[in-house]
Amino acid sequence: MQTKHSFWGNVNSQYTADHITYPDVCAWLGACWFTKTIKNEELYRGLVNRFEPLFTTEKHLQPDLNTTADNKVDYYVFGAVPLELYTSNKESRFKDLGMKYADGQWTLPSKATQAQKDWYADGYSWQTRLWIDDMFMITSLQAQAYLATGDEKYIERTAKEMVLYLDRLQRPNGLFYHAPNAPYYWARGNGWMAVGMAEMLRILPKEARYTVYRERIMKGYQDMMATLLRYQMADGMWGQLIDNLSAWKETSGSAMFTYAMITGVKNGWLDKEKYGIAARKAWLALLTYLDTNYDISNVCEGTGAQNNYQYYLDRRRWTGDLHGQAALLWCANALVRPANKN
Repeated sequence: MQTKHSFWGNVNSQYTADHITYPDVCAWLGACWFTKTIKNEELYRGLVNRFEPLFTTEKHLQPDLNTTADNKVDYYVFGAVPLELYTSNKESRFKDLGMKYADGQWTLPSKATQAQKDWYADGYSWQTRLWIDDMFMITSLQAQAYLATGDEKYIERTAKEMVLYLDRLQRPNGLFYHAPNAPYYWARGNGWMAVGMAEMLRILPKEARYTVYRERIMKGYQDMMATLLRYQMADGMWGQLIDNLSAWKETSGSAMFTYAMITGVKNGWLDKEKYGIAARKAWLALLTYLDTNYDISNVCEGTGAQNNYQYYLDRRRWTGDLHGQAALLWCANALVRPANKN
């Protein structure tokens, strides 16, 4: 509430984004979830008030539903924020705005490519691109649509989408390459998958017809957590490249893994002794990266995929970047949130 809208996560950038970017969405959601969990109505109301200008003076910052950008999911995830706010204030304008994005993700555009038509014909989002960060971007939007409407089509189609991504992208060791042409286990990229799977397992309905999705996602999740446990550094952190124990320690990915482990332990999906200790150690380590303004350091800058190992090790490290702030908020919420609560 005290910072300007970021430039793709960087709140200190000299540049200004032409829309609300996904790191702001991630931090906004984290703040909403946390303040709601601790029942701080004043802070939650502040988060609602911050959104108000997006209906009026800042309406131009609503992401373009007709964007031609390749990363459409990064634009559409914006809809998760008004849907989250609607679950508390029940004002239809919030729901109506959010549902434009949630429904649009499964509404084939008039000028769709053949690949987009093929994905849609098979029941997947036309925005499917098999990039690992999609599994937070798509999941969070569609899950919020499910929570806002109670319509299970939103969560079921997202579960189906996640199974596709797991079948196509997960490596035998449970981790994920940043991209097919970038065969490296980048921390934050893997973090999106870790959080996305934990959220899906937490929200997925318990009815028998979801068992096939739950079992597949649970296997993917547990396989990933086992490998992350093996690569956790002695102080509790994970490296910029997960399987390189000499890589610099990166906070956004580490916080995402911590969130996934906390959620798994509290819901009984992970062994309490092994993973509870690991999650606690990671949380305490993350706190040492906070400065006096509660800004977290060692956050990897925005990173596109490249087939260059050294490129990842040479990425700049920001302080206060919303990729890190958001993930830390998620961890805080997971720590105080009761198990199996949305």
